[in-house]
Amino acid sequence: MNARAHAHLRTAAPLVPFVLYAIVSAFRSDLRVEHFLFIGAVAALSYGGPRAKELLAGLYPIGLVGLLYDAMRPLKNLGLTAARVHVCDVRSAEARIFGLDSDAAGGRITLHDWFRGHDSLALDVACAIPYATFLFVCVATAIWLYVKERPAMRRFAWGFFALNVVGFATYHLFPTAPPWYFHAHGCAVDLAASASEGPALARVDAFLGIAYFHGMYAKASSVFGAIPSLHCAYPLLVVIEGWRTFGPKLRAASVAYWLAMIFSAVYLDHHWVIDAAVGSAYAVIVAVVLRLVRRHGGAAAHGRDRVVAPDGAAEAAE
Repeated sequence: MNARAHAHLRTAAPLVPFVLYAIVSAFRSDLRVEHFLFIGAVAALSYGGPRAKELLAGLYPIGLVGLLYDAMRPLKNLGLTAARVHVCDVRSAEARIFGLDSDAAGGRITLHDWFRGHDSLALDVACAIPYATFLFVCVATAIWLYVKERPAMRRFAWGFFALNVVGFATYHLFPTAPPWYFHAHGCAVDLAASASEGPALARVDAFLGIAYFHGMYAKASSVFGAIPSLHCAYPLLVVIEGWRTFGPKLRAASVAYWLAMIFSAVYLDHHWVIDAAVGSAYAVIVAVVLRLVRRHGGAAAHGRDRVVAPDGAAEAAE
C-alpha cells in the first residue's frame, strides 16, 4: 500500500463506527437524521486541515458516547431481573441519610417527597435549564479547551467517554430505580416500564407547548440507571478540567452550574442525592486516573527517548 492510500485510510477511519452503526440502524428500521448529521460532522473535520483534525480528536470521544448511548437502547434490560433492581432499599437509605423528619408521614421522608408538595412552575423551568443544556456545555468546554489547552481538551473528552462507560456498566451491575419510578410504581419492579421525563419536566413541556423532554426520555437507554447520576458527573468534570484555563468568573459559573445540576436532579425527581454523590465521585476518580495514565505514559515515552552514547553505552540513569 502506497503512502497516499495509507493516508486516505487514516483520514477515513474515524467515520467507520458511525457509518457501520447507520447501516445497522437501517436494517433495524431506525435510521434517523442524526445519524447523517454525525457522519457529516465527522467527515467535515476529518477531511479538514490540521486544526480541524485536532478539534476532531477532542470531540470524537463525545461523538462515540452518542453512538454508545443509542446502541444501548436495545440492551437496556440485558442481564436484569426484578430481584436485582434496587428500589425501596436505596429510597430508605436516602431518607435515612438525606431525608427530613415529617410528623404528617410519621417518619422520615426524602427531599423528593417534600418537593412534590412544594413544586412551582418557576422552579420547574429553572431546573429544566441545566438538564436541557448539559450536552451543549460539554461540547462548548471541549471547544474552549481546544483553544486554551489541548492536553486538557483530550483529557476532558476521554474523561467524558470513560464516565459513560463506567456509568453504563454500573447501571447493569447495580440497577437502581430513580425517584420518579418509586413515586409512580412504588417498590414493585416492572422491567417493561418506559423511561419518563417525570412530572416536573412534563409540566415544562406543557408550558412550552412542545414535547422536548418527553421525546428526549423516550429514547433513554436505561430506566434503572439512577446510580450514578451522569448529569451531575459531567459538570464536575467541566470544573476539574477547565479550572486551570477558567478565570474567576468562569470558575464560579462552572461550580454554580454543577451545584444547580445537583439541585435540579433532585427537584425534578430524576435522581437521589446518593446518585449525585456517586456521580460526582466518579468524575473525580476518572480525572485522577486519566492524569495517572498520562503521567505513566509520559514517563514511559521519556524512557524510550533516552539517548545512547556514541560508544554504545546507555546514558547513565539520573
